[in-house]
Amino acid sequence: MKVDASVTQPFSRSAVPLEPVRLEPEATSGPIPDSADYPPPSLPLMHAIFLLSGLGTMLLGPILPLLSRRWNLTDSHAGLLILAQFAGATIGGGSASSKHIRGLMEGIIAAAVGFTLFAAAPGLAWALPALAIGGFGVGRATTMVNIIGGARFTANRGSAIARINFTWSFGALLSPLLAAWLVHIPLQTRLTAFAALFILVGAIFIFQLVNAKPVASSSAPAAVIETPLPGRIFAYFALLLFIYGGLETSLAGWLTTYDLRYGKTSLVLSEYTMVLLLIGLTTGRAISSWLLLKFRETTLQRAGLALAAMLAAALALAHQSGVIAVLAVLLGMSLAPIFPATFALLMGLHPPARKAGLVLAASGIGASALPWLMGVVSTRTNSLQIALALPVAAAIAMLLVVMFPPRADA
Repeated sequence: MKVDASVTQPFSRSAVPLEPVRLEPEATSGPIPDSADYPPPSLPLMHAIFLLSGLGTMLLGPILPLLSRRWNLTDSHAGLLILAQFAGATIGGGSASSKHIRGLMEGIIAAAVGFTLFAAAPGLAWALPALAIGGFGVGRATTMVNIIGGARFTANRGSAIARINFTWSFGALLSPLLAAWLVHIPLQTRLTAFAALFILVGAIFIFQLVNAKPVASSSAPAAVIETPLPGRIFAYFALLLFIYGGLETSLAGWLTTYDLRYGKTSLVLSEYTMVLLLIGLTTGRAISSWLLLKFRETTLQRAGLALAAMLAAALALAHQSGVIAVLAVLLGMSLAPIFPATFALLMGLHPPARKAGLVLAASGIGASALPWLMGVVSTRTNSLQIALALPVAAAIAMLLVVMFPPRADA
């Protein structure tokens, strides 16, 4: 194998750690190639799947109080619902294979089945396995769309991934809003309709597969060539996404409680702080897709982490609801470019789909661990402000890690 001098350099757009291997012809114009020149799923269908995935990821939060009251659940029992969905999503993402089309279809089917069973669940015993299946489907679908997008859109990969993840953020934002707007509709009806949307997306996917037209050999994408990912680089990206998953989820999960305790506001108004964070995240993803056309992924990655650390520290000192609301929006915007930039750097190395899925699964583990640890610290110190030091430390730690990326040997 010919050794290029760039393989000993850190990650950047101009210096790639591993000898580059082409997955497919590079796009020559525009941030995202015309999806008609590529096999299914089409770009609109990928966005539709991500919209539903964002809705599904945030599904439990807005309806958890209603489920607790209906099934007479304690907080510990209600937490099992979140754990079941998280565990399923982690397994779904971590078990992804290189068979992208089959993996995506498995995710759509599992999500449709799981949420259908969840809609019909009479109690906790039935809801837990149903949520595990639904979470598996969402985790698998989210992972496969990220991998397909990262492999397909080789030109301006970071911008393309940011655009796709904008749709996920928009779906996550819609979840609490739809829960409030559709409160007059029975919960079972809403959940059944949500499962039906996955069935509809699956039917469209099958239609695209059946009716896919062969493309000319000159424009057809080449077969995906995967490059073995060295263990230290795999560990590097797994650590980054583990920290990021915990950072984003700990802020989103505890923001409402923090505003209620320290912002001196009502429960109804404090619940909108999570919506404000998601608005900032969604808006930031849209802006990031443009910025990633102008700047390197590493530049936006580091800038976002530095801002997130400062804003989280400011949040820990805030005692007014208005200030907390502004910080929530700014925090969302600062977090927005971190995941697309990091995952684009990973996909630029063309890793095996299984390892890319495991890296994404590490994000889910962090999303469970850090919020739980915040609760432990808050309980023992009797101060959620002190517990907010954990996401501040997480942002600083991730920033330090990305400042010293591993070097790859040929």
